[in-house]
Amino acid sequence: MLGKVFKAYDIRATYPKPLNERIAWHIGYATAEFLLKQAADAGLDDPMMRHIVVGRDMRKSSPALSDALMQGIQDFGAGVIDVGIVDTPFVYFAINHLACAGGVQVTASHNPAEYNGFKISKMQAKPVGQETGLNEIQRLAAMVEREKTDSRGGLRMKRDLWQPYREHVLRLLDPRIIDGSRSFKIVIDASNGMAGTMVPTIFDGVKGLKIERMNFDNSTGEFLHEPNPLVEANLAQVKAGVLKSKADFGVCFDGDADRCMVIDEQGLSVGCDLLLAVMMKSLLAQHPGASVVYDLRSSRAVAEAIRVCGGVAVESRVGHVFMKAKLAECQAPIGGELSGHFYFQDMFNADSGARAFVAVLNALVNAGNATLSSLVKPFQHFAQSGEINFENADKLGALQALRKAYPTAKVHELDGLSLDAGSWWCNVRMSNTEPLLRLNLESADAATTARMIDTLSPLLGKRVAH
Repeated sequence: MLGKVFKAYDIRATYPKPLNERIAWHIGYATAEFLLKQAADAGLDDPMMRHIVVGRDMRKSSPALSDALMQGIQDFGAGVIDVGIVDTPFVYFAINHLACAGGVQVTASHNPAEYNGFKISKMQAKPVGQETGLNEIQRLAAMVEREKTDSRGGLRMKRDLWQPYREHVLRLLDPRIIDGSRSFKIVIDASNGMAGTMVPTIFDGVKGLKIERMNFDNSTGEFLHEPNPLVEANLAQVKAGVLKSKADFGVCFDGDADRCMVIDEQGLSVGCDLLLAVMMKSLLAQHPGASVVYDLRSSRAVAEAIRVCGGVAVESRVGHVFMKAKLAECQAPIGGELSGHFYFQDMFNADSGARAFVAVLNALVNAGNATLSSLVKPFQHFAQSGEINFENADKLGALQALRKAYPTAKVHELDGLSLDAGSWWCNVRMSNTEPLLRLNLESADAATTARMIDTLSPLLGKRVAH
């Protein structure tokens, strides 16, 4: 069963089959063994380095899974700091605030309610992916036999860290919003997920914010709509709310509130790559000459904007493991992915929906009376395809055929195959979990983009909606 729940970047599956309490105990035991060894190998013998933070989202299966996970951690002999029902970035904060060995968030992020899983982080909230620990945790979990294992009696304690978490986030918000000298009306769709807890706990009482709430009831563990803000259909409610309320902008968070989509005042969704171009300007003003990390699917306009602002444009592979590592390597104040994950140095190089919300607010304050759509418009001079998926059982063969079809194009293989043919450019990546190829294509005009999608499609397979 372990092989069915371990993915490239986290652990995730349907509950109770294949993911259940028995599997959760094994994962907890193995995670404790892995994280405590990491701390010991680093020569860190502080007592907190024998403790692991555990948080959970509001899904019906989360209490049982987190309890089994924590028991596994304790049975290995590690201490558990149970921070309760929190958003995923809260766990990243808690790991650093408490200076402990790592943490686990019990969540399935944007997946439907019948899913659940575990996001594991090392010391300083460094990510754990296949090549940075997940494979080892899976190996250790497969080796341990609970029936033959005596508990080493690690302790479990509960900690409420919402106040220091709130203080940390609000320190990053422009003081003019705090005191109400600049004010904004925002419609927020929490997707009945963890933003329903996070948003009021952090932002209630901020004088410059008038927040209209949608889907904030996360007490049932169910979702009114799928908690995936990348799906346009899931944004219909917040878009209508922005127009009806004449709000300055809207936000839709995913299930665990580490990711968000932003809607401008005209009710239109803002591409996450272009939103990065908007947000990074304020941060580059504070960090002149700094790097900004963007995923390689982003519009060419993003790298251009970074350079215009005096920054260094740094391209990254797709995925939070790679983005976080690149942010740390380059000491970049901000990075972003098309998926709506935005990473911040002042959030421990981790992704945070709350911090992204703050960054949008700060950008609007620093732009005077400009609207969000007017801030995005300068970056909309290329025609983007958006991500298009193709079913293909021979993914490698398709990439080879694509490369052969355009022998004069510039080739880049940081993540999948990137081609620059002059009048158009694209990236094609293989899915880690499905027989899918993912195409992102861009050119200077919509006609060229449409023509090249039609031209490339037969090489890539059968176009599908998911």
